[in-house]
Amino acid sequence: MKNSTPLTLTLDQRQELERMIHAGTHAARKQTRARILLLLDRSHNKGRTNADIAELLGCHVKTVGNIRRRFLTEGLQATLTDKPMGPTSPRKMTGELQAQITLLALSDAPEGFARWTMRLLADKAVELGFVEQISHVTVAQMLKKTKSNPGVCKRGASASPPPNT
Repeated sequence: MKNSTPLTLTLDQRQELERMIHAGTHAARKQTRARILLLLDRSHNKGRTNADIAELLGCHVKTVGNIRRRFLTEGLQATLTDKPMGPTSPRKMTGELQAQITLLALSDAPEGFARWTMRLLADKAVELGFVEQISHVTVAQMLKKTKSNPGVCKRGASASPPPNT
């Protein structure tokens, strides 16, 4: 596949990129992007395609195309730096919620049930107003992390001995 839109670096941009590579103090991703831009520069390209540049630098062809597109639309500095990741959702599982669900799991099961299920725990947590909504899978993962497993009694090397009667 032939290169699409030609890319031309100014002398200052080219010198900045070369300094960045020769200094060797920048992150590897930033240096790779700088190398891609230098190889894409129309004045020094020598007829290389995106595939040639990708093979030469050990990256994907799409990476070369994305670097070209980003340089042409956003400029040099935006191309060299990572885009910030999208907003992360706030954690639903707080320490307080974990404690409340763990206490609930250790309590007696609802009438008509022999033991708590993950779905019952999730539904009860919503019913009691601990959280607006929660998946039974989230409850299971949380209980697994706290090593709480209602209804199972294990005696092992680390378990305390039964009380003497």
